[in-house]
Amino acid sequence: MSTIRRKFGDDYQVVNTNRGMSFSAPAKRKRQRFVEKNGRCNVQHGNLGGETSRYLSDLFTTLVDLKWRWNMLIFLLTYTVAWLIMASMWWIIAYIRGDLGHGHDESYTPCVANVYNFPSAFLFFIETEATIGYGYRYITEKCPEGIILFLFQSLLGSIVDAFLIGCMFIKMSQPKKRAETLMFSQDAVISQRDGKLCLMFRIGNLRNSHMVSAQIRCKLIKSRQTPEGEFLPLDQRELDVGFGTGADQLFLVSPLTICHEINSKSPFFDLSQRSLMNEQFEIVVILEGIVETTGMTCQARTSYTEDEVLWGHRFLPVMSLEDGFFRVDYSQFHNTFEVPTPPYSVKEQDEKSSLPSPGPLLSPAMIDGRSRRERIFSLDGVPHAEEPGSKLPSKLQRMSSKNGKEVLKPGITQPTEKASSTGDLPLRVQRLGSLLCQEEPENLLQLKALKMGSEAHTQSAGELEHHRLLLMTASVPGPNLNTLPMSSGRPEDNLPPKLRRMNADH
Repeated sequence: MSTIRRKFGDDYQVVNTNRGMSFSAPAKRKRQRFVEKNGRCNVQHGNLGGETSRYLSDLFTTLVDLKWRWNMLIFLLTYTVAWLIMASMWWIIAYIRGDLGHGHDESYTPCVANVYNFPSAFLFFIETEATIGYGYRYITEKCPEGIILFLFQSLLGSIVDAFLIGCMFIKMSQPKKRAETLMFSQDAVISQRDGKLCLMFRIGNLRNSHMVSAQIRCKLIKSRQTPEGEFLPLDQRELDVGFGTGADQLFLVSPLTICHEINSKSPFFDLSQRSLMNEQFEIVVILEGIVETTGMTCQARTSYTEDEVLWGHRFLPVMSLEDGFFRVDYSQFHNTFEVPTPPYSVKEQDEKSSLPSPGPLLSPAMIDGRSRRERIFSLDGVPHAEEPGSKLPSKLQRMSSKNGKEVLKPGITQPTEKASSTGDLPLRVQRLGSLLCQEEPENLLQLKALKMGSEAHTQSAGELEHHRLLLMTASVPGPNLNTLPMSSGRPEDNLPPKLRRMNADH
C-alpha cells in the first residue's frame, strides 16, 4: 500500500469492497437476483405437466446435471440392486435343479459347484462380475441355463459400468469446476477513461494454465415497457465491451479491467449519479473459453446489481515488477479508490456542449457601420446618445470641400434617410445662418448650397441642432462666436432674401 500511495499520491480514499468486512453504510434490502454472484441462474421451472418425460429421454445428461448426493445415491443403488437381482437368478437356477440339497455330495454334479444357498450364490456372482476367480465356485458343463445367465450377466455388467462410471467421470471433470478459479471483482465502477465515461469491472485467472480463445460478453437485465404497452419483466440488452474493435477477445494471463464505453448507443446514456440511486437493473457478465489442459469449453458467470456499481471509483493496481517476473497481488483485487468524476450523465454533458456560445461583442467599426436610425433608436425605442464627432450632412461636406475649408471632419456617408427642408430648421439655426452671411460671405455659400423645397437633407433636425453647437465652437471665426447680436423686429427680417422667400412660400 505504501508503494501504491507513493505512486498515486495521498489524495484518494481506498474503499475496501470485501464483503466479509463490516461497513458503516446503511443496510439495503436484499434484491432478487437473476444470476447469483457464483454464476448460478436463479430460475426454477415448474408446472411441466407431461413434459417431464423429456428428462428421461436424455438420461445421461439428467444424471450429470444432478447434484452429487443424488448421483452417489443412484450409483450405489444401481450396483446393489443389480447384484441382488443377479445373485437371486443364480439361486433360483440352483433351487430349480435341486442343487441346494446336494451341496456337500461329491458324487453329484451341480450347475454351479459349491452353491448351496443364497449367500453362496451371491458370492459366486460377485466373483464372476469382478473377475476375481477364487477357483472354488465355478460353472459346470452340465448347466446350459447357467451358461446363458453368465453371458447375460457379463453384458449387463459392462453396460452398467460404462453408464455409471462414465457419468461419474464426466461429473468430476466438468469444466464449470475450472470456473471456480476465475475471479470477478465484487463491484463494478463508473469513472472516466481517456476522457470518456466508462463502466468497468475486473476479471482474473488464478491458475497458471491459460484460457484459450477467452471471450467476454455482458447483458443488461432490466424491466421495461414497450410503446405498445407490453411489459417485459426481464428484458436483455447487449453491452458493448469491444465487440467491434476485438477488445472482447482476451489474453487472460494477468487481471484485466473490462471497459464499456457509455455513449449514445449505450443503455446507460442517460444514467447519472443521482439517477443511479433510483434505478433497478442487473449486469450479467459471461466469460467463455477453452480449458488448456482438457480442451473443453468453460463458462464463468457473475452479475452486478445497481447497488454494486460505484460512481466515481477506480480499481487499485495489482501488478508489480519483481526480480525477473511480474507479481499479482490478489489482496487488492476488489479494492477501489475515489477519483473526480462528473455526476452528470453523458446525455446531459452532450446537451451542454451543444448549446450555442454567446455572440462576439460589436467593435466600434461595426457600431459606426450601422445606419443612423439604428444608432439613435434601439429596438425598444430608447434613444442613444451620439458621440460629439457626429457627421455633417453630405451636402454640407461637399460645400466645405468646394470652399477649401472643412468645418468638421466628415465621416463615412450614411444611407439616405428621411428628407427635411430648410423650413423645418429651428429659428436659432436660421439666425446663425444670417450671422454667417454678415460675418463671412464665403460661409454663406454653405447655406446657399442647401437645396430648398424639393431637395432633401440627409440629417434630421435634431442632428442639425447638434451640429449648430459644433459650428459655434469650431467653424465660426472672430471674437463674437459665443453671443448672438440682438436685432430689432422679427427674427425673420435677419434672414437672407432666399430664406425669407422660402418662409413666405410656406
